[in-house]
Amino acid sequence: MVQKRSFTELLKRYIFFLIALFFIAFGTSLSIRANLGSSPISCPPYVLSVMPGSPLTMGGYTICLHTLLILFQILLLRKNFKPLQFFQIAITLFFGFYTDLTMWMTIPFQFDSTLLGYTLRFVQLCIGGAIMAFGIALEVRCDVLLMACEGFFLAVSKTFNAEFGKVKICTDTTSVIIGIILCFILFGHWDWEMIGGGTLFAMFYVGFMVRVLSPHFGWTERLFTGVASNAEVVEPQSQSSNLVVTISREYGSGGHEIGEKLAKKLGVKLYDKYLIDEAANELGMSAEFVRENEQNISNGKLWELIFTDSAIPITMNPSKDDAIFVAQSRTIKRLAMNEPCVIIGRCANWILRDVKSSFHVFVYSDVDFAVKRVCKYLDVAPDKAKEQIIRINKARSNHYWTYTDGTWTDARNYDLVVNSSKISIDEIVDLIYATVMAKAKK
Repeated sequence: MVQKRSFTELLKRYIFFLIALFFIAFGTSLSIRANLGSSPISCPPYVLSVMPGSPLTMGGYTICLHTLLILFQILLLRKNFKPLQFFQIAITLFFGFYTDLTMWMTIPFQFDSTLLGYTLRFVQLCIGGAIMAFGIALEVRCDVLLMACEGFFLAVSKTFNAEFGKVKICTDTTSVIIGIILCFILFGHWDWEMIGGGTLFAMFYVGFMVRVLSPHFGWTERLFTGVASNAEVVEPQSQSSNLVVTISREYGSGGHEIGEKLAKKLGVKLYDKYLIDEAANELGMSAEFVRENEQNISNGKLWELIFTDSAIPITMNPSKDDAIFVAQSRTIKRLAMNEPCVIIGRCANWILRDVKSSFHVFVYSDVDFAVKRVCKYLDVAPDKAKEQIIRINKARSNHYWTYTDGTWTDARNYDLVVNSSKISIDEIVDLIYATVMAKAKK
C-alpha cells in the first residue's frame, strides 16, 4: 500500500533523486578514468566517445542510448507505459549533463602503467564503484522515477515474464559485447583499457556494495516523511499493542512444535501455513506454488542478486520471490495489528522488529539432535536427513539475507535464543511463556 505523498515530500524525493544521479555519474566517470574497463552499460557510449572525430561527447551518446531505451519501453509496454515515466526523458538529459561534467572533473585522476600506477588504478576503480553504489542506493530510496536503463529492464521483465535480475545480466552482457564489436570496428582491436577486467569487476562489485550500503539509508525515509520506516516493501509500521511472538528456527530443531505448544498455552492463534494461503490469495497463485517458492533462494539466485544492483524498489520488481515476500509481509503486519498471536518464520522477527509488543525467539539445535528428529518424522536415513537439514537451513539463511541484508543466525536479531538439544521442548515453551507474560505485565 502506497500512501499519498505531499508536495513537500515529493519535492524532497526528486531533489535527492537528482543528487543520486550525480553520484552515479561521478562514480561511473571515476571508474572509467581508472582505465581498467568501464561499467557494462557505459561500454558502447564510452567507446563511441573516444573514436577519432567523434561528433558527440560521452554524455551525448549516453543521452542517445537512454532515449532509445525509453522508446523500447514504450513499444514493449504500450498502454501500460505510465505517463509519469515520460519524465525519464528529463532524467536522461540531466544524467547526460552529469556524465560530461564528471568526465571533465575526473581528468586529473589518471595514472601510469607502473606497478604503483596499476595499484592506484584499482583503488580508484573500487572508490568509483562504491560512489556509484551509494548513488544507486539513494536513488532506490527516493522511489519516484526510474532511469531509462532500469525502466527498460523492468519493461522486458514484465513483457516476457522474465526475472529482472536475469534481464539485467543479459543486457549488461550484451552491452559489453556491443562495446567490444565497436572496438574492433573503430580501432581494429579490443582495447582492454576501455573494456577490460574492471568491467567484469564492476558487474560484481557495484551490486555487492549496493547491498552493503542500502541498510544504512533508513535516515532518508525520516527526511522525506518525518517517519522512520522499516523498508519500502510494506505499509508503514503499525503501533500494535498486541503481544506477538515470532519464532525463527533451524530445520529439525523443534521450533514449529514449540510454536504450537506456546500458542496453545497462551490461548492465541498460530500462523504458519496461513501466511502461505494469504499470499497465494493476494497474488492469484496456488498455495502449492507459494510453498515451493517462498524460501527457495538458491546459491545461483544469490549470485544473480549480487550481480544485479537492486536498482529498483522491491515493490516494482515483478520477481515471484519478491511478490511472495511483499504479500506475506503485509499479512504479518496485519495480523500483528489485529490480534495477539504466534508467527512461525517468514522473517517475521525483522518485519516486526520495531513493534514494541513483539517478542522474537530463535531456536537451534545440535546437528545430531536435528537429524534424529527428521529421521523420526520423515522416516528417512540419517544421511538423507542431514542433507535435507543443510539444504533447508541454507535456503532459509539465503532468504533472510536477501530481504533483510542481515544474518539469520545473528543473536542480535532476537530477544531469546535457545538450544533445543540442551533444553527440552516443554522447558523452552515454559521459558518463553514466563518471559512474555512478564513482558505483558510491564
